[in-house]
Amino acid sequence: MAKHSKKKKNQEPTLDSIARESGENTDHKIGNKHYEAQLFRLQVELVKLQEWVKVTNARIVVLFEGRDAAGKGGIIKRIMERVSPRVFRVVALPSPTERQKTQLHAQRYIERLPAGGEVVIFDRSWYNRAGVERVMGFCTDEEYRQFLRDCPIFEAFLVSQGIVLLKYWLEVSEKEQHKRFLERIKDPSKRWKLSPMDLESHRRWYDYSRARDAMLAATDTLTAPWYVVPSDDKKRARLNCIAHLLSQIKYEEIAYRPPKLPPRQKPKGYEEPKQTHRIVPQRW
Repeated sequence: MAKHSKKKKNQEPTLDSIARESGENTDHKIGNKHYEAQLFRLQVELVKLQEWVKVTNARIVVLFEGRDAAGKGGIIKRIMERVSPRVFRVVALPSPTERQKTQLHAQRYIERLPAGGEVVIFDRSWYNRAGVERVMGFCTDEEYRQFLRDCPIFEAFLVSQGIVLLKYWLEVSEKEQHKRFLERIKDPSKRWKLSPMDLESHRRWYDYSRARDAMLAATDTLTAPWYVVPSDDKKRARLNCIAHLLSQIKYEEIAYRPPKLPPRQKPKGYEEPKQTHRIVPQRW
């Protein structure tokens, strides 16, 4: 009798599998030259966005969340590379003080929200309550339930006040996160990135998975949706995320009028004095 092979049932992709496949897509790896060219093009658009924000007094909030070593810092670094820190501002808050623990959970984030003409990027945000605080037991069950219930209301209020709110979840696979943690251990320039909390997040992978699933289910709304960025391939994640960010804001290019450099003033007898100060050794 002929043997009948068992066919695997088609399964819906998971976030982990989507992230893993993005990193394993070796047929379409982005070369450095193409990556740098595309990144520069997007960064020029970010500068155009910056000018529009200044002229229109727009207020933009961008949240970056994700597991440890998912690549949040890398994307934020590329966004900030060619824009003004007076317009684009990064907020990465430390652990709350004892006083802040007695405040409303969102209070210390609210005071960092943008004024007119500003873009604020949160490198982790009020969603700490649904992630690390939930998993590590830094909040009570009731505080956690209140957050999931009230967060959509809070975000709807921000949007109703004219704030553009964009929320990105960077999804790194279990295999890739493990690889990046090992790289941090071996690379002296990256050791500072590996904290005791990171090690615990490595151990509690599935606790964080459950927390992520519950957070996305409760706070992915039409008013303030989550956008998932597969991040096993760092270059592709950076380009895709920045391109998407730009596509979500209806900005217009502001006409640039090149200034005319004024002529130098005449020396009127000024002469350079003899050098007596300390000069940095010229080793290169």
